Parts: sequence; structure tokens; C-alpha cells
Amino acid sequence: MKQWYETLFENYADTYDRECFVQGTPGECDFIEQELGHDRSLRIIDIGCGTGRHAIELSRRGYSVTGIDLSESQLGRAREKAAKAGLTIDFRLHDARDLPFRGEFDAAIMLCEGGFPLMETDEMNYEILRNATACLKRPGRFIFTTLNGLFPLYHSVEQFCAAQGGTGNATYRSNTFDLMTFRDHNITSITDDSGKAMDILSNERYYVPSEITWLLKSLGYRTIDIYGAKLGAYSRQDKLTTEDFEMLVIAQM
Repeated sequence: MKQWYETLFENYADTYDRECFVQGTPGECDFIEQELGHDRSLRIIDIGCGTGRHAIELSRRGYSVTGIDLSESQLGRAREKAAKAGLTIDFRLHDARDLPFRGEFDAAIMLCEGGFPLMETDEMNYEILRNATACLKRPGRFIFTTLNGLFPLYHSVEQFCAAQGGTGNATYRSNTFDLMTFRDHNITSITDDSGKAMDILSNERYYVPSEITWLLKSLGYRTIDIYGAKLGAYSRQDKLTTEDFEMLVIAQM
């Protein structure tokens, strides 16, 4: 049986590229470059790369990037975009819970809920963090965004998503936030690339900063910094608050 995220991304690549939450790529790559000291000799793995927006932008800037994703449809779109841009990028079909790489990359990025925290159990989400860590050389850097568990304690996720959406974007309704599991259950409505309208029962895990810190410490990271994640404008100046829907995590071994 397919999980909700597999159904969502089965035929959603072109439409995904028009979603409002994927429009901040250049600014986000500016931040990644800054964090990596503009060292173009570094190898980067983009986990849950989707249609390749960060991998393509970083490759255009001279970095060596490998993109992995669970969706062949998303990867197909990524390959098309890379070819159109005249770029050669290694895009591979892999499950982020079971990656074949060991100590091959200098940095890992996992942005805009690239796999984590979409999995159906906490153990599966942890496996994504563990596999991402195994990909890295020592010392390695791991930069990712995830859903901020402080946000739903003070705000309606459904109202926030409705305010952010635009014409043709996915919509979310019947949101129920479970305080025992910190999961938001909702009905995600999309129109896929073939024009088919779909309602998908989905759930995503929200994390509080102390959980992320503990999980990463257990994996051997020495420094873990967490900030608010502003679309297209990541910054170490943005202290995480209850107003931030996402948090930005920067971990160093």
C-alpha cells in the first residue's frame, strides 16, 4: 500500500514547481553557500531533492551535487530541468531511510520537508537523519528545515496554510493537531500534472527544538544551531519563535 507522500508526488512535478513554498531557491542557496564558505570543492548531497531546484541552482554555481528522491516523477522533472540548463547532475532514485553512501559527502542538505518529517513513524524519521549522517565525511555539515512544533501550539495550521496558498496550489483542510504525537492530520487537495483532482489523507510530524537537538546529539553532532526558517531568506539572525512555521537546523560534526 502506498503511503500518502508517495501518492502525492506520483504525478505532481510540474505543479509542484509552481507551489508558493518553493519560490525561494536563490536566497536559500545564498545561505548554503555562505555556510559552506563558498568552497566549491565540497561535495553536497541533496536529500529529498524533489524537482532538483536546490541541486540545480548549486550546480549552476559550481558545486558538485548528488540529488536523491523517492519519486521517479520528481526526478524525471529534475533531469529535464538540469539538461535544459546544460548541467550534468547525478540524480538517483533512493529511499532516504536506506541510502548506500558512506562518508562520501562534505555536506548534506534536506530542505522544505525533503522526506523528513513525512514518514509514518518517529523511528522512520530518525532513520532519515541517521542515513543522512552516514553519508558525511568527518567533519561534515548537515543543513535542513523541518516543521516547528511550537507553531501549532499557538496557531491554526489550517488557517496558516490557507493564507499562504495561491491559485492552483495545494490546499489543506480538516487539520487536526495531535498533542500526544505532535502530528498534524489533514486532507491535502491537489490537481496533479494530468489535471486529476485528488484528496489525500496526510500527516506530518512537527518537532520541537529540544527533540531535534537530542536526536542529532545521539548521532554525534557537536554543534547544533536552530533558527526560524524564512522562505528564501535563511539567516542565523532569525531567532526561532512560535511564529515560525518551519525551523532551520545547522549541525556540525
